[in-house]
Amino acid sequence: MKKKVVIIGGGITGLTAAYYLKQERNNKNLPIDIQLIEASSKLGGKIQTVRKNGFVIERGPDSFLARKTSAYRLIENLGIQEEIVYNTAGKAYVLANNKLHGMPEGSNMGIPTQIKPFIFSGLFSPIGKLRAGLDFVLPKTNVEGDMSLGAFFRRRLGNEVVENLIEPLLSGIYSGDIDKMSLMATFPQFYQIEQKHQSIVLGMKKEMPVKKSKGPRKGIFQTVSSGLQTIVDRIEEELDSEEVLKGVQVVNIDKLNDKYEITLTNNTTIEADSIIAAVPHRLVPEMFKNVSVFEPFRKVPSTSVANVALAFPEHAIKNDINGTGFVVSRNNDYNITACTWTHKKWPHACPEGKVLLRCYVGRPHNQEIVDKTDEELVEIVLEDLRKTMEITERPEFYVVSRWKEAMPQYTINHLDRTHNMEKYLQSEMPGVSVVGCSFYGSGLPDCIDQGEKAVKDTIEFLFSNQREAALN
Repeated sequence: MKKKVVIIGGGITGLTAAYYLKQERNNKNLPIDIQLIEASSKLGGKIQTVRKNGFVIERGPDSFLARKTSAYRLIENLGIQEEIVYNTAGKAYVLANNKLHGMPEGSNMGIPTQIKPFIFSGLFSPIGKLRAGLDFVLPKTNVEGDMSLGAFFRRRLGNEVVENLIEPLLSGIYSGDIDKMSLMATFPQFYQIEQKHQSIVLGMKKEMPVKKSKGPRKGIFQTVSSGLQTIVDRIEEELDSEEVLKGVQVVNIDKLNDKYEITLTNNTTIEADSIIAAVPHRLVPEMFKNVSVFEPFRKVPSTSVANVALAFPEHAIKNDINGTGFVVSRNNDYNITACTWTHKKWPHACPEGKVLLRCYVGRPHNQEIVDKTDEELVEIVLEDLRKTMEITERPEFYVVSRWKEAMPQYTINHLDRTHNMEKYLQSEMPGVSVVGCSFYGSGLPDCIDQGEKAVKDTIEFLFSNQREAALN
């Protein structure tokens, strides 16, 4: 008898699950029916690419970490590995005290590992530098359970290093407040290094890989030259049309004996043997009504962000800067949180003789800016950019992208919430996996990893009993 697997959510996690589940079914001749349900009219979630006038503009994520291999493996399986490109490893800046400062050489995720560049950096006052030196003598952190990223780094390195270097980098990854973000759920490696070496600076220096050559530095990010949406399009091509249901939402999920009944907004129901729910955390309690283990996720915040991509002719930027972009610390009169000089970081994405600037807005304490009109956001961004470079013309065109409540916040005790959820699902709702960027990592490789694991868990749940019976 065939088993019905329903995947809820057509973002990269759900798409990965659908793709690999179909591969497993076909390769092992498994009796599985697959149904992917997506509430919107198209697949991909935040992965959307605009291709215009020779530009390749990402509305959402623009790349993924090369060292996390699951993204490359998926791209290779899809047959588009020849489109993989690395970013150009150029100089990065921090905008602090209304001035651009080069990122101190040797900084790793904002943590200084070389003394001389740190001492001579204009990012910090003499007092701030002395305070950071306490890292060499402070004892290890002694804490029960979780703590915030901000509290951890403020204790070790002081407020200036946190606010002018660490916070702009780390909080930008999650679009969150570093003083509310969970250390153990976001960057537990920092805590582990401190526990091993006592000093986070000396520990990071020892743990950093040694450069093998003095040649050109290779970028640490990869992307697809035609845009990340190519991944989405290729997966959709691999799925049969009847396996994908768009424009329909899940209203409720009930457990009926050893199966699950899924009620949809089109007044139909689907009976499933197994479910992979790859949706934002705020939707989980709405689908699994009256399940208390999901209730804490109602209180977990999500932030809204927007990005503005501006296309110019090269001559419109008079005092161009030798680098690939900058992040913005809080102690500035700026609305933007970061700017990528895309034409330098990703040369393939911009035609010859053109410039592409991609700016981000939407701090946790300035969410209303995301609701401004496209024209208002463009003017806000241009006003900030003119403080750092001379722009003499209007952009040839612009692309504004808004992501409302799209960035889940891994607040303190995030791991406790997810562990409790896992235990409940295993005991009370076997065959159900809840995954996605709200739970176990928000980068593309993290989401792909979750999709792969969900497939492995699903197949084990559906067919392990049959294998055991066959062996006996």
